[in-house]
Amino acid sequence: MRVLLLMLSVCGLSLVAQTPPPTPMTTNADQQVHADLNQLMRGVFYPAANVVFFSQVDDPEEAKKASVRDPSMSTDPLNAAFGGWVSVENAALALAESANLLMIPGRNCSNGTPAPVKDPAWAAFVQQLRNGSMKAYQAAKTKDMDKMMEASNAVNASCEGCHRKWRTRSAANRCK
Repeated sequence: MRVLLLMLSVCGLSLVAQTPPPTPMTTNADQQVHADLNQLMRGVFYPAANVVFFSQVDDPEEAKKASVRDPSMSTDPLNAAFGGWVSVENAALALAESANLLMIPGRNCSNGTPAPVKDPAWAAFVQQLRNGSMKAYQAAKTKDMDKMMEASNAVNASCEGCHRKWRTRSAANRCK
């Protein structure tokens, strides 16, 4: 019996040794652009920034208590399943992460002009957005509305500076 077990163990080990290693999964998915800059702003940045800006003057926990029949179906992040201050934290993180989308080559402005991703001023505004967003995330974790006012101002400054440079022009001349 011992001999049989020993032989089975040796056979099993030799099979394991002969099994090829699994093929590694690729982690370099290609970046793809699906929205122009205006669509990205309206669909991602504007809604997330509004959640952050909300907390300057209104307590997100009060919004969470707002009458919602089913929070999992709410279209308002503040009173959804992950509402209140958690929604402010998540919105701030969404802004910081989404800043990466502003640097993907191939994105155009709504007028067809390529977004100025290689312009040093663009990169500086994107970094300012990241920094302000992370400041907002840290402030939201404290649930301190005074800190949120300061952090929201940092986020707004990044938006305002970039808009002043590229957006305030006529639609035909944006991003130029």
